[in-house]
Amino acid sequence: MLNLERLRTLDALARHGSVSGAAEGLHITTSAVSQQMSKLEREVGQQLLAKNGRGVRLTDAGRLLADHAARILSQVEVAQSDLEAQRGQVVGELRLAAFPTALRGLFPDALTGLRAAHPALRLSSRELEPEDGVNAVLRGDADVAVVLDWYNKPLPMPQGLAKASILDDPVEIAMAENHPLADRDEVDLEDFAEDEWVAWPEGEFCHEWLLYTLRAKGMEPRIAHRAEESHTQLALVAAGLGVCVAPRLGRDPMPAGVRAVPVRPRVHRYIYAVWRADADRRPSIRAAVEALRTAAEKVG
Repeated sequence: MLNLERLRTLDALARHGSVSGAAEGLHITTSAVSQQMSKLEREVGQQLLAKNGRGVRLTDAGRLLADHAARILSQVEVAQSDLEAQRGQVVGELRLAAFPTALRGLFPDALTGLRAAHPALRLSSRELEPEDGVNAVLRGDADVAVVLDWYNKPLPMPQGLAKASILDDPVEIAMAENHPLADRDEVDLEDFAEDEWVAWPEGEFCHEWLLYTLRAKGMEPRIAHRAEESHTQLALVAAGLGVCVAPRLGRDPMPAGVRAVPVRPRVHRYIYAVWRADADRRPSIRAAVEALRTAAEKVG
């Protein structure tokens, strides 16, 4: 009889590609991963791992069993989801993730509401960029992730995920109050062709969106400063060091000396929740989506 936890370990090894990655994803030690795999090899009577330099790789038998393990674990998820749906109670553990401004702008209200309405539900949350949130859900490290699409550049979405809309988030351009355009009711992105920008770090989805959008308008952005946190970006703007994109979600309080002006034509982000499709019937996921939507209604 194949042991489910050992199959879960094999699945984590196949997804993460290393013993250390599997250990981190499963929140166990590397020695525990090795012990589980040794026991699984004895159970099946075949070698599942082989040395590969300083690491390991799956053998042909290991890849074959890993494919079966992924399907078995998916069916277990479906079974658990169906049992929760039949019971109809919002109980158990729910692990959530969100990108920074969603975590700040939605989670305090949403998680407080969930905890009050469903005291038997154990909640945990963490901050992850959109791509990392999607991958965490796919790996089974998170149950729900709040992610985003830009109006003109969607986030790549793998198969096997379900999604629900949470919020349509308007985006403005933040500038120092003494900027020549600060008294405008609306601005065009082309108005900032000669400005320096405060942007996200290179490689992030939102940074790539900014480059894509400005270049599509014939502008090569002059990115002078990069900061992960939106409030850090706004502090640099307040100091007169550039302009930045300022989505409304999670933005307040705005620092003194900064004016945010709407863009013409309208720029916005679609904020939505994703979860594994095989967990679609879990009442806790449905409750989380509703709590996030309720919190989104308060976003000004």
